[in-house]
Order: sequence, then structure tokens, then C-alpha cells
Amino acid sequence: MRTKIIAGNWKMNTLFQEGVTLANNVLENTGAVASGTSLIFGVPFTHLKSIAEISAKHANVSVAAQNCYFETKGAFTGEVSAAMLKSAGCSHVILGHSERRQYFNESEAIIYKKVLATLYEKLKVIYCCGEPLEIREKNKHKEYVSEQLQGSILKLSEKQINNIVIAYEPIWAIGTGKTATTEEAQEMHAHIRSAIKAKFGATVAADISILYGGSVKSSNAKELFAQPDVDGGLVGGASLNAVEFAAIVNSI
Repeated sequence: MRTKIIAGNWKMNTLFQEGVTLANNVLENTGAVASGTSLIFGVPFTHLKSIAEISAKHANVSVAAQNCYFETKGAFTGEVSAAMLKSAGCSHVILGHSERRQYFNESEAIIYKKVLATLYEKLKVIYCCGEPLEIREKNKHKEYVSEQLQGSILKLSEKQINNIVIAYEPIWAIGTGKTATTEEAQEMHAHIRSAIKAKFGATVAADISILYGGSVKSSNAKELFAQPDVDGGLVGGASLNAVEFAAIVNSI
């Protein structure tokens, strides 16, 4: 049975002490995280170790980095390796986020190298995929996402894919206040699961968690998470409000 996951992506927000306070407040408002459910804080690099120490005191709570580099070490000023993240208490790495693709020109080939580097360190990957508005309007969203998958995680082995969490993020619904309808979200999640099934088989497809990542709020979370192929959310702006984010966690 696949894990239900709520991951908060803080992006480049909160100073160090603000982040510590936010994590503590979320956990106070959430209460115990149920078995079969996982709460993940996706925090800036500067916060990782401290938030990991806070998370370690709670069952089913862990920490994700928002990026990593694909080399293990060396003269790569400003980069952070998966091994470094692991040493700071990180359990997951968010890779392929639309903002990394858009602002930092990350290709699927680069993302795939990062995926491999992360899995090599026995960390789990939250792999992001999704289409921009112009692709959605042309009704080419399924083909677009299929190409993303084929360029990266569908190249993995069955053992490797078991350490992947997929986050579908319709780019047109990130930070815009727009949200895919429950039917649109379910349609794309089912499409992604079918692509996993075609490559790895029904058992693997049934076990992989697929998260929705487009303006999730407490007001729409319960309906979204009730869809048969939606296993939780990758939450952006709402994860910066302790009460709102806790309400999303509690709706899973």
C-alpha cells in the first residue's frame, strides 16, 4: 500500500530562526502523523540540519532538500552534493521542480543525473513534472509529461523507481491561485501511473506515491486527496503558514 505524503516546499523563504519556529508550529498544530502517512519539510539548505533534528523527534516526519548537484565532490563552488545532504539528516531531495527548469535551465538530462546521484546516496527523490499553460491549452499535456518521464525516471531500474515519489505540478497552477479541478488532477495522475505501469508493471505502479503540486490549500485539499490516484501534495505557499499547512496535513 502506497504512502500518503504531504511535503511542504518552502522555496527561498524564511530566515533560519523563522524556519525553526515554523516547523515547530506546524508540528504543534498537526499532532501525531498517522502510520502510512509522511510529512516532509522541504527547506532551504541553511535550515536542513536543525529541521532534521526537530523532525527526528516525531514519527513519520522527515526533511527534504530542494536541490542537489550531481557530482559527489570537487571544485564546484556553491553546489551541494547528495552526500552532504545525507550527512545533514536529509531523507529526500526535490528534483525537477518547474522553477529549477525555468530559471536555471535544467534539462531532463541534468535532472536525470541528479536523480542518479541522489539515489546513489540512498536518499529518496521527489521528482517533479508538469506542463505550462500553452501546452495545456493545446491539449498536449499528456504527451508533454510523458516525454519528461521518458527522459528521466523511466530510465531507472525497478529497484531505483521504488525510491521515487512523483509530484505532478501543472505549472499554470503554481503561485497563481488557480488549481486544476479534481477531475484534471486525477486524469493526469492516472496517466502518470499508467506510464509507470507500462514500464515497471502493475505492482510497482500501485505502490508509487504521486503528489499533486498546484496551489494546494486547506479548502481544496480533502477533495483532491480523495481522488484514487492522488496520494497527497507538494505544497508551496500554504506550507509557510503553520495553521494552514497543518490543516492540509490533517486532511490527508
